Amino acid sequence: MAIPLPLTSCSPISTSSSISRTSFVSLTPRNRTFFSNQNCSRRVLISCSSSLSSDNGSAPDSMNGNGNGNGNGSSLNGQSSFPRMPSFDGTSKPPLKWRRVLLKVSGEALAGDEEQNIDPKVTMAIAREVAAVTRLGIEVAIVVGGGNIFRGSTWAGCSGLDRSSADYIGMLATVMNAIFLQATMESIGIPTRVQTAFRMSEVAEPYIRRRAIRHLEKGRVVIFAAGTGNPFFTTDTAAALRCAEINAEVVLKATNVDGVFDDDPKRNPNARLLDSLTYQEVTSKDLSVMDMTAITLCQENNIPVVVFNLSEPGNIAKAIKGERVGTLIGGTWNSVVTTTT
Repeated sequence: MAIPLPLTSCSPISTSSSISRTSFVSLTPRNRTFFSNQNCSRRVLISCSSSLSSDNGSAPDSMNGNGNGNGNGSSLNGQSSFPRMPSFDGTSKPPLKWRRVLLKVSGEALAGDEEQNIDPKVTMAIAREVAAVTRLGIEVAIVVGGGNIFRGSTWAGCSGLDRSSADYIGMLATVMNAIFLQATMESIGIPTRVQTAFRMSEVAEPYIRRRAIRHLEKGRVVIFAAGTGNPFFTTDTAAALRCAEINAEVVLKATNVDGVFDDDPKRNPNARLLDSLTYQEVTSKDLSVMDMTAITLCQENNIPVVVFNLSEPGNIAKAIKGERVGTLIGGTWNSVVTTTT
């Protein structure tokens, strides 16, 4: 007969096994006089340490978080019951240039070649490549544009629409893209949160810097929507701002071109793709990479920018892992962050 002992009258009982949290367990005593002699009631609190080994060396089902006793997030038939979280033990991981990145996806890139505003194939391709790098332990935040739905600067002045109101409509367009991208990512098992620059509590979290960083530390992807929350600022500026706020190491700008060229490749077929640039070269040559506010913000905070083609398969994963792709602004390709153990 199982007799639980009380935590108030008995000293903690040490066992050869330890569990990850303090819990009440039932004990079956071999000698009932032990309990009568100790003059105690029938419940004991086991003082536990951080790991538990059962007879086969694995944690019990209730302790490993998946309910099946194999400790790796897989069900008994070998299928994953939920996505495997990244390993942070520093073992068998390749050298990574970036540890925390901010991916800027333009609205036009989300439209793809389809006539609709959003191409599901594009969002799925983004989700799969982001999923591949998050398993390496890289923290990914995303800023989405809204130009595929509504661009405030284009519509300002139409039918009496002032620039501020037009920009606010454009911010709402970015929220639509963010919710769509979130749904796509979560459909393949990537935990994702959307944070907006102004409150829309029914559909997303408000932007809170410390909460966003905590999401990233827990392995979640965070999508920042609604730009900066202020008119007259582009989503490129929002990307630079959020990158600086969350202490990300790089802005990865996904576009429809291969990078930055020394001339317009549409007008000049001999235009050369530039491997790297300085911030001064971007501003002095008036290269249309990002708006001047965004470039200046990156320069002041020493944030490098990588411009690459979103439509090329594998480019997102390469850019996030720090591999040579597109054009690097304000940095060098050979600086690699070594893996820490």
